[in-house]
Amino acid sequence: MIPPPPGPTLPEELLLLAMDPQRGRPYCGKRFLDYAMAGAVLAELELQGRITEQRERVQVVNPLEPPDQLPATLMRGLPAPGKGGRGAGASAGGWVRHAGRQVGAMYLDALVKRGILRRETRRFLGLLPCLRHPVVAKDLAAQARHRYAVAEQAGFPDHRGRVLAALVPAADLARFVGATGSPDRTATRRLIHEQWTARAVYRNVRQDKSNQAGGGSR
Repeated sequence: MIPPPPGPTLPEELLLLAMDPQRGRPYCGKRFLDYAMAGAVLAELELQGRITEQRERVQVVNPLEPPDQLPATLMRGLPAPGKGGRGAGASAGGWVRHAGRQVGAMYLDALVKRGILRRETRRFLGLLPCLRHPVVAKDLAAQARHRYAVAEQAGFPDHRGRVLAALVPAADLARFVGATGSPDRTATRRLIHEQWTARAVYRNVRQDKSNQAGGGSR
């Protein structure tokens, strides 16, 4: 008997939830999605028992690389086991900020190559190139939304579901992804607080919003 193909990883599932299938653009700001994708990679590696977090710092505990090429490549950018003393490891928030753009681009490329997304280049105002990624495999996107809705209705009973549920509002996606469209702010704050990966994403999103409000950039 041939085993069924593996389901989407956390970063893939998040990307399918975040993309507007018709417009081919994320529902949230692109940079916010980059942060969330980086957080999802860390969460996936933690679920596989390859990294651990203490006091908002990340370190590899199992150096055996995962079979999936993308998280394997990204894991190489994290401190190896036993490196450094007190305060060893990478800052979770710092890694999310600096790796986010690379992570987002890598997963977009991967889903385009697999025929799940389609890449289109258009000109903004006839001058600047603008990339769009409409969803081709609409059944996969619909399945991702259905799984999320079912888990949401059940109160996100498993750890993987709670991690995904925390990353969604951390990236400002809750009103587009949730079944109700009007998320309970107290509940979403609690979810974010529970998950260190979501906290790292949320802090970067909040920092960017603060920079924009103050006219600064980073």
